[in-house]
Amino acid sequence: MFIRKHKKHCICIVVGIVLCLSVTFSMAISPSSSALQAFRSECAKKAQTVAQAGRMTVRGENGWLFFGPELRHLSVGRFWGPGAAKVSKATNPQYADPLPAILDFKRQLDKARVELLLIPVPPKAVIYPDFLSSAVPSAPIPPRLDPDLQAFYSTLRKSGVNVLDLTPEFLANRSGAHGPVFCKQDTHWSGKACVLAAARIAAMEKGRAWRKTVPKHKMAAEWKSIPISGDLREDLGANAPPKESLLLRFVGVKSGGNLTPVETSRSSPVLLFGDSHTLVFHAGGDLLAEGSGLADQLAYELGFPIDLIGVRGSGATPARISLLRQERSHPGYLKGKKLVIWCLSAREFTESTGWQKVPVIR
Repeated sequence: MFIRKHKKHCICIVVGIVLCLSVTFSMAISPSSSALQAFRSECAKKAQTVAQAGRMTVRGENGWLFFGPELRHLSVGRFWGPGAAKVSKATNPQYADPLPAILDFKRQLDKARVELLLIPVPPKAVIYPDFLSSAVPSAPIPPRLDPDLQAFYSTLRKSGVNVLDLTPEFLANRSGAHGPVFCKQDTHWSGKACVLAAARIAAMEKGRAWRKTVPKHKMAAEWKSIPISGDLREDLGANAPPKESLLLRFVGVKSGGNLTPVETSRSSPVLLFGDSHTLVFHAGGDLLAEGSGLADQLAYELGFPIDLIGVRGSGATPARISLLRQERSHPGYLKGKKLVIWCLSAREFTESTGWQKVPVIR
Protein backbone atom coordinates (compact mmCIF):
# COMPACT_ATOMS: atom_id res chain seq x y z
CA MET A 1 0.00 0.00 0.00
CA PHE A 2 2.84 2.36 0.94
CA ILE A 3 4.61 1.61 -2.36
CA ARG A 4 1.45 2.33 -4.35
CA LYS A 5 0.92 5.61 -2.53
CA HIS A 6 4.58 6.51 -2.96
CA LYS A 7 4.42 5.81 -6.71
CA LYS A 8 1.24 7.83 -7.02
CA HIS A 9 2.86 10.69 -5.11
CA CYS A 10 5.95 10.59 -7.38
CA ILE A 11 3.79 10.57 -10.49
CA CYS A 12 1.89 13.62 -9.21
CA ILE A 13 5.18 15.44 -8.59
CA VAL A 14 6.49 14.58 -12.07
CA VAL A 15 3.23 15.67 -13.69
CA GLY A 16 3.34 18.89 -11.69
CA ILE A 17 6.91 19.59 -12.80
CA VAL A 18 6.03 18.91 -16.44
CA LEU A 19 3.01 21.21 -16.25
CA CYS A 20 5.13 23.89 -14.58
CA LEU A 21 7.79 23.62 -17.27
CA SER A 22 5.13 23.70 -19.99
CA VAL A 23 3.63 26.89 -18.57
CA THR A 24 7.07 28.45 -18.20
CA PHE A 25 7.99 27.52 -21.79
CA SER A 26 4.67 28.89 -23.08
CA MET A 27 5.29 32.15 -21.28
CA ALA A 28 8.79 32.30 -22.77
CA ILE A 29 7.61 31.90 -26.34
CA SER A 30 4.40 33.94 -26.09
CA PRO A 31 4.99 37.71 -25.93
CA SER A 32 2.78 39.95 -23.84
CA SER A 33 0.44 42.26 -25.74
CA SER A 34 2.46 45.26 -24.54
CA ALA A 35 5.74 43.75 -25.77
CA LEU A 36 4.17 42.90 -29.13
CA GLN A 37 2.78 46.41 -29.50
CA ALA A 38 6.14 47.93 -28.56
CA PHE A 39 7.88 45.74 -31.16
CA ARG A 40 5.37 46.74 -33.87
CA SER A 41 5.69 50.42 -33.02
CA GLU A 42 9.46 50.23 -33.17
CA CYS A 43 9.31 48.40 -36.53
CA ALA A 44 6.95 51.05 -37.95
CA LYS A 45 9.10 53.94 -36.74
CA LYS A 46 12.36 52.52 -38.05
CA ALA A 47 10.82 51.58 -41.41
CA GLN A 48 9.43 55.10 -41.82
CA THR A 49 12.73 56.73 -40.86
CA VAL A 50 14.79 54.91 -43.50
CA ALA A 51 12.07 55.34 -46.14
CA GLN A 52 12.08 59.10 -45.59
CA ALA A 53 15.86 59.08 -45.98
CA GLY A 54 15.55 57.24 -49.31
CA ARG A 55 17.19 54.13 -47.89
CA MET A 56 16.03 50.58 -47.25
CA THR A 57 18.46 49.50 -44.52
CA VAL A 58 17.86 49.64 -40.78
CA ARG A 59 20.90 49.15 -38.58
CA GLY A 60 20.51 46.72 -35.70
CA GLU A 61 22.80 45.49 -32.94
CA ASN A 62 25.96 43.38 -33.37
CA GLY A 63 26.27 44.23 -37.07
CA TRP A 64 22.79 43.02 -38.04
CA LEU A 65 21.04 44.90 -40.85
CA PHE A 66 17.29 44.78 -41.51
CA PHE A 67 15.07 45.61 -44.50
CA GLY A 68 12.75 48.60 -44.02
CA PRO A 69 9.76 47.24 -46.02
CA GLU A 70 9.88 44.00 -44.02
CA LEU A 71 9.64 45.98 -40.79
CA ARG A 72 6.67 47.90 -42.17
CA HIS A 73 4.99 44.58 -42.99
CA LEU A 74 5.40 43.42 -39.39
CA SER A 75 3.83 46.63 -38.07
CA VAL A 76 0.55 46.71 -40.03
CA GLY A 77 -1.44 43.92 -38.36
CA ARG A 78 -4.08 41.82 -40.17
CA PHE A 79 -3.47 42.04 -43.93
CA TRP A 80 -6.21 39.91 -45.53
CA GLY A 81 -9.96 40.24 -45.70
CA PRO A 82 -11.97 43.51 -45.85
CA GLY A 83 -9.16 45.65 -44.39
CA ALA A 84 -6.41 44.45 -46.73
CA ALA A 85 -6.43 47.58 -48.91
CA LYS A 86 -5.73 49.78 -45.88
CA VAL A 87 -2.37 48.17 -45.16
CA SER A 88 -1.21 46.84 -48.55
CA LYS A 89 1.25 48.46 -50.96
CA ALA A 90 -0.76 47.08 -53.90
CA THR A 91 -1.14 49.63 -56.69
CA ASN A 92 -4.76 48.55 -57.18
CA PRO A 93 -6.85 48.07 -53.99
CA GLN A 94 -8.73 45.29 -55.80
CA TYR A 95 -5.62 43.11 -55.57
CA ALA A 96 -4.56 43.93 -52.01
CA ASP A 97 -5.81 40.70 -50.43
CA PRO A 98 -3.44 37.74 -51.02
CA LEU A 99 -5.98 35.08 -49.94
CA PRO A 100 -8.20 34.89 -53.07
CA ALA A 101 -5.20 34.64 -55.43
CA ILE A 102 -3.53 31.87 -53.40
CA LEU A 103 -6.75 29.85 -53.16
CA ASP A 104 -7.38 30.32 -56.88
CA PHE A 105 -3.92 28.98 -57.72
CA LYS A 106 -4.47 26.04 -55.37
CA ARG A 107 -7.75 25.18 -57.20
CA GLN A 108 -5.96 25.25 -60.56
CA LEU A 109 -3.28 22.84 -59.35
CA ASP A 110 -5.89 20.59 -57.73
CA LYS A 111 -7.63 20.37 -61.10
CA ALA A 112 -4.35 19.25 -62.68
CA ARG A 113 -3.71 16.85 -59.75
CA VAL A 114 -0.55 18.68 -58.75
CA GLU A 115 0.36 19.16 -55.09
CA LEU A 116 1.06 22.70 -53.86
CA LEU A 117 3.42 23.51 -51.01
CA LEU A 118 3.52 27.17 -49.99
CA ILE A 119 6.68 28.31 -48.19
CA PRO A 120 6.60 31.92 -46.94
CA VAL A 121 10.15 32.78 -45.87
CA PRO A 122 9.91 34.14 -42.30
CA PRO A 123 10.88 37.78 -41.72
CA LYS A 124 14.43 38.14 -40.46
CA ALA A 125 13.22 40.45 -37.68
CA VAL A 126 10.96 37.67 -36.34
CA ILE A 127 13.93 35.31 -35.98
CA TYR A 128 16.35 37.94 -34.64
CA PRO A 129 14.09 40.54 -32.95
CA ASP A 130 16.54 41.03 -30.08
CA PHE A 131 19.09 42.49 -32.52
CA LEU A 132 16.55 45.02 -33.76
CA SER A 133 14.24 46.06 -30.95
CA SER A 134 14.87 47.20 -27.40
CA ALA A 135 11.41 45.81 -26.56
CA VAL A 136 12.67 42.23 -26.96
CA PRO A 137 15.12 40.95 -24.33
CA SER A 138 17.98 38.74 -25.47
CA ALA A 139 17.17 35.02 -25.16
CA PRO A 140 18.32 31.74 -26.75
CA ILE A 141 14.86 31.49 -28.37
CA PRO A 142 12.90 34.76 -28.42
CA PRO A 143 9.08 34.85 -28.45
CA ARG A 144 7.23 34.70 -31.76
CA LEU A 145 6.22 38.20 -32.82
CA ASP A 146 4.19 37.38 -35.95
CA PRO A 147 0.64 36.55 -34.75
CA ASP A 148 -0.93 37.82 -37.98
CA LEU A 149 1.23 35.56 -40.13
CA GLN A 150 0.34 32.61 -37.91
CA ALA A 151 -3.37 33.42 -38.20
CA PHE A 152 -3.08 33.75 -41.98
CA TYR A 153 -1.36 30.37 -42.30
CA SER A 154 -4.13 28.84 -40.19
CA THR A 155 -6.73 30.35 -42.54
CA LEU A 156 -4.91 28.93 -45.57
CA ARG A 157 -4.65 25.48 -44.02
CA LYS A 158 -8.36 25.44 -43.24
CA SER A 159 -8.90 26.03 -46.97
CA GLY A 160 -6.68 23.08 -47.87
CA VAL A 161 -3.42 24.89 -48.64
CA ASN A 162 -0.32 23.08 -47.39
CA VAL A 163 1.81 25.77 -45.71
CA LEU A 164 5.30 25.08 -44.42
CA ASP A 165 5.96 27.59 -41.64
CA LEU A 166 9.70 27.44 -41.02
CA THR A 167 9.63 29.97 -38.18
CA PRO A 168 9.78 27.45 -35.28
CA GLU A 169 12.67 25.60 -36.89
CA PHE A 170 14.53 28.82 -37.69
CA LEU A 171 14.08 30.09 -34.12
CA ALA A 172 15.39 26.80 -32.74
CA ASN A 173 18.41 26.90 -35.10
CA ARG A 174 19.10 30.63 -35.24
CA SER A 175 22.68 30.02 -34.12
CA GLY A 176 25.04 27.08 -34.29
CA ALA A 177 28.03 25.55 -36.03
CA HIS A 178 26.90 26.59 -39.52
CA GLY A 179 26.02 30.12 -38.53
CA PRO A 180 22.71 32.01 -38.49
CA VAL A 181 19.66 31.28 -40.65
CA PHE A 182 19.77 34.74 -42.24
CA CYS A 183 22.54 36.80 -43.75
CA LYS A 184 23.48 39.62 -41.39
CA GLN A 185 23.98 42.09 -44.26
CA ASP A 186 21.50 40.85 -46.88
CA THR A 187 17.71 40.57 -47.13
CA HIS A 188 17.87 36.84 -47.89
CA TRP A 189 18.05 33.73 -45.76
CA SER A 190 21.42 32.00 -45.33
CA GLY A 191 22.85 28.84 -46.84
CA LYS A 192 22.11 27.04 -43.58
CA ALA A 193 18.43 28.03 -43.92
CA CYS A 194 18.32 26.59 -47.45
CA VAL A 195 19.64 23.28 -46.08
CA LEU A 196 17.07 23.23 -43.25
CA ALA A 197 14.21 24.05 -45.64
CA ALA A 198 15.25 21.41 -48.18
CA ALA A 199 15.54 18.72 -45.50
CA ARG A 200 12.06 19.54 -44.20
CA ILE A 201 10.53 19.43 -47.69
CA ALA A 202 12.22 16.12 -48.52
CA ALA A 203 10.99 14.62 -45.24
CA MET A 204 7.43 15.81 -45.92
CA GLU A 205 7.45 14.19 -49.37
CA LYS A 206 9.20 10.99 -48.31
CA GLY A 207 6.18 8.68 -48.58
CA ARG A 208 4.96 9.86 -51.97
CA ALA A 209 4.60 7.03 -54.48
CA TRP A 210 5.87 9.16 -57.37
CA ARG A 211 9.29 9.55 -55.70
CA LYS A 212 10.00 5.84 -56.21
CA THR A 213 9.72 6.25 -59.99
CA VAL A 214 12.27 9.06 -60.32
CA PRO A 215 15.84 7.93 -61.18
CA LYS A 216 18.36 8.89 -58.50
CA HIS A 217 21.51 10.88 -59.21
CA LYS A 218 24.77 10.59 -57.33
CA MET A 219 25.71 13.94 -55.80
CA ALA A 220 28.23 15.25 -53.31
CA ALA A 221 28.10 18.15 -50.87
CA GLU A 222 30.73 20.16 -49.04
CA TRP A 223 30.63 23.20 -46.77
CA LYS A 224 32.76 26.23 -47.62
CA SER A 225 33.02 29.74 -46.22
CA ILE A 226 32.81 32.65 -48.65
CA PRO A 227 32.76 36.45 -48.19
CA ILE A 228 29.67 38.24 -49.51
CA SER A 229 28.58 41.82 -49.99
CA GLY A 230 24.86 41.78 -49.23
CA ASP A 231 22.25 44.10 -50.69
CA LEU A 232 21.65 45.83 -47.34
CA ARG A 233 25.39 46.43 -46.96
CA GLU A 234 25.55 47.87 -50.48
CA ASP A 235 22.65 50.20 -49.63
CA LEU A 236 24.77 51.84 -46.92
CA GLY A 237 27.37 52.98 -49.44
CA ALA A 238 30.45 54.56 -47.86
CA ASN A 239 29.09 53.80 -44.38
CA ALA A 240 28.97 50.06 -45.02
CA PRO A 241 30.60 47.68 -42.51
CA PRO A 242 33.21 45.09 -43.57
CA LYS A 243 31.87 42.16 -45.58
CA GLU A 244 30.46 39.19 -43.74
CA SER A 245 31.45 35.58 -44.41
CA LEU A 246 28.91 32.80 -44.88
CA LEU A 247 29.12 29.03 -44.63
CA LEU A 248 27.42 27.48 -47.65
CA ARG A 249 26.83 23.83 -48.51
CA PHE A 250 27.82 23.46 -52.15
CA VAL A 251 26.12 20.62 -54.02
CA GLY A 252 27.21 19.01 -57.28
CA VAL A 253 28.74 16.13 -59.14
CA LYS A 254 32.27 15.31 -58.07
CA SER A 255 34.77 14.97 -60.91
CA GLY A 256 38.55 15.13 -60.61
CA GLY A 257 38.32 16.80 -57.23
CA ASN A 258 36.00 19.51 -58.52
CA LEU A 259 32.32 19.94 -57.68
CA THR A 260 30.18 20.81 -60.71
CA PRO A 261 26.75 22.28 -59.82
CA VAL A 262 23.69 20.17 -60.65
CA GLU A 263 21.69 21.62 -63.52
CA THR A 264 17.96 22.12 -63.11
CA SER A 265 15.62 20.00 -65.25
CA ARG A 266 12.40 21.06 -66.99
CA SER A 267 11.28 17.41 -66.98
CA SER A 268 11.58 17.06 -63.20
CA PRO A 269 8.38 16.19 -61.30
CA VAL A 270 9.25 18.90 -58.74
CA LEU A 271 9.03 22.60 -59.56
CA LEU A 272 10.37 25.33 -57.30
CA PHE A 273 9.15 28.81 -58.18
CA GLY A 274 8.93 32.19 -56.48
CA ASP A 275 11.02 35.24 -55.70
CA SER A 276 14.78 35.69 -55.31
CA HIS A 277 14.86 33.34 -52.31
CA THR A 278 14.73 30.59 -54.95
CA LEU A 279 17.73 32.11 -56.75
CA VAL A 280 20.08 33.32 -54.01
CA PHE A 281 23.26 31.17 -53.77
CA HIS A 282 22.17 29.44 -56.99
CA ALA A 283 22.21 32.00 -59.81
CA GLY A 284 25.55 33.63 -59.01
CA GLY A 285 26.47 37.27 -59.64
CA ASP A 286 24.66 39.64 -57.29
CA LEU A 287 22.83 36.59 -55.92
CA LEU A 288 26.07 35.77 -54.15
CA ALA A 289 27.00 32.18 -55.18
CA GLU A 290 26.24 29.19 -57.39
CA GLY A 291 25.46 25.61 -56.50
CA SER A 292 24.35 26.21 -52.89
CA GLY A 293 20.80 27.61 -53.04
CA LEU A 294 17.47 26.02 -52.22
CA ALA A 295 17.19 24.35 -55.64
CA ASP A 296 20.60 22.74 -55.15
CA GLN A 297 19.81 21.58 -51.62
CA LEU A 298 16.48 20.13 -52.76
CA ALA A 299 18.23 18.18 -55.51
CA TYR A 300 20.65 16.77 -52.95
CA GLU A 301 17.97 15.88 -50.38
CA LEU A 302 15.55 14.40 -52.95
CA GLY A 303 18.26 12.64 -54.95
CA PHE A 304 17.40 14.14 -58.35
CA PRO A 305 17.47 17.55 -60.11
CA ILE A 306 14.43 19.80 -59.81
CA ASP A 307 12.84 22.40 -62.08
CA LEU A 308 13.18 26.09 -61.23
CA ILE A 309 11.37 29.26 -62.26
CA GLY A 310 12.55 32.14 -60.11
CA VAL A 311 12.05 35.88 -60.52
CA ARG A 312 14.18 38.66 -59.14
CA GLY A 313 11.11 40.77 -58.42
CA SER A 314 7.93 39.85 -56.62
CA GLY A 315 7.06 36.24 -55.90
CA ALA A 316 3.37 37.13 -55.80
CA THR A 317 1.84 37.91 -59.22
CA PRO A 318 5.00 38.15 -61.41
CA ALA A 319 6.12 34.65 -60.40
CA ARG A 320 2.77 33.15 -61.46
CA ILE A 321 2.90 35.13 -64.71
CA SER A 322 6.27 33.47 -65.41
CA LEU A 323 4.55 30.11 -64.85
CA LEU A 324 1.75 31.14 -67.18
CA ARG A 325 4.26 31.93 -69.94
CA GLN A 326 5.94 28.57 -69.49
CA GLU A 327 2.59 26.77 -69.59
CA ARG A 328 1.51 28.64 -72.73
CA SER A 329 4.76 27.93 -74.57
CA HIS A 330 4.67 24.26 -73.47
CA PRO A 331 1.00 23.21 -73.10
CA GLY A 332 0.52 20.66 -70.34
CA TYR A 333 3.82 21.62 -68.71
CA LEU A 334 2.42 21.82 -65.18
CA LYS A 335 0.35 18.67 -65.57
CA GLY A 336 3.64 16.81 -65.79
CA LYS A 337 4.57 17.97 -62.27
CA LYS A 338 3.84 16.18 -59.02
CA LEU A 339 4.87 18.91 -56.59
CA VAL A 340 4.93 22.70 -57.00
CA ILE A 341 6.81 24.57 -54.27
CA TRP A 342 5.88 28.25 -54.08
CA CYS A 343 8.58 30.03 -52.08
CA LEU A 344 8.45 33.76 -51.42
CA SER A 345 9.18 36.27 -48.69
CA ALA A 346 6.36 36.62 -46.15
CA ARG A 347 6.55 40.40 -46.52
CA GLU A 348 5.10 39.98 -50.03
CA PHE A 349 1.66 39.61 -48.44
CA THR A 350 1.64 43.40 -47.97
CA GLU A 351 4.68 44.81 -49.79
CA SER A 352 4.09 43.45 -53.32
CA THR A 353 2.37 45.50 -56.03
CA GLY A 354 -0.68 43.24 -55.81
CA TRP A 355 -2.17 39.75 -55.80
CA GLN A 356 -4.00 39.20 -59.09
CA LYS A 357 -5.53 35.89 -60.08
CA VAL A 358 -3.50 34.39 -62.92
CA PRO A 359 -5.06 31.65 -65.11
CA VAL A 360 -1.94 29.46 -65.20
CA ILE A 361 -3.88 26.29 -66.06
CA ARG A 362 -6.93 26.43 -68.33
